[in-house]
Amino acid sequence: MRTLSFGRLIYLVYLFTIALPILLVITGLSSVLLIIASYVGVPAAFISQVTKFWSWSCLTLTLCRVEVRGREHLPQRGSACVVVANHQSAYDICALNACIGIPFKWVMKADLRRMPLVGRACEASGFIFVDETRVSSITHTIEDAKRVLSTGNSIFIFPEGSRTETGRMIRFKKGAFVMASELDVPILPVTIDGAFAVLPRGCSIPHRHRIVLTIHPAFHMSEQGTPPAHIPASARLAQQIIASALPEEA
Repeated sequence: MRTLSFGRLIYLVYLFTIALPILLVITGLSSVLLIIASYVGVPAAFISQVTKFWSWSCLTLTLCRVEVRGREHLPQRGSACVVVANHQSAYDICALNACIGIPFKWVMKADLRRMPLVGRACEASGFIFVDETRVSSITHTIEDAKRVLSTGNSIFIFPEGSRTETGRMIRFKKGAFVMASELDVPILPVTIDGAFAVLPRGCSIPHRHRIVLTIHPAFHMSEQGTPPAHIPASARLAQQIIASALPEEA
């Protein structure tokens, strides 16, 4: 039987007596605020601030610090892009939403829409849902993405499709790059390192750990050849760029 260290024991006591109860209240209130906001037509900036506050709360209350490198590579205000990153854990969403510093909307699996309250809040926030079981879903997703871009927001996708089970990055799917090609916007690669140590897949209790976000220079898919060959080429390039800022074991 694995023995808990004294530090881990203190952290767990803090989590269950202070952090998680507060976070549960913040999650509920934030979800309700977002749903109400979608009906009364408040500015989009308010919705962004609410989601950012929720993400910041998750990180702060669980004592996870985020370091951001490469901010100089972020697009200028008004310049939209498709942001792609490796997917280490559920904490990826918190770290990116709280710290990346550009307005964007997530592309999420349609299954997440069914989450009580939170799924409705994500829909109210204007996030994009995609049903991977339906071929026609990509057409609707691209139309939704065009709407998002017209509001000045970028789009965020995890090309792996799901969280890693081992901590190692898996092959990127092509959906994000098909979308970027259709929308004619650049790809912005971001590396996430440390989130797997915070909350590995299958684990429900977080660990205190630092997360590092590395923002790489954006690239245009047209630089990777002519359609449709530029799609797999861009997927490979993005994966190589993201992997370059990960330790060898990841």
